[in-house]
Amino acid sequence: MNELIKLAWSDKISFEEIKKITGFAEKEIIKIMRRELKLKSFKIWRQRVSGRKSKHRDLNKFKDNDHSIF
Repeated sequence: MNELIKLAWSDKISFEEIKKITGFAEKEIIKIMRRELKLKSFKIWRQRVSGRKSKHRDLNKFKDNDHSIF
């Protein structure tokens, strides 16, 4: 469980990668984090990872019609 929490807190590891390593999907990770962390810590974590590109591999991909570099 501690290793899962470390992976979930890491900015460099996406939820997709965590699923490959642990088998837990994003929704399951959220449930575990809610159960294992103190309420304040959970809220900080959720705010931090919500919509964060590094935690969601799909947000990192360029769209087909997006030709901008930045």
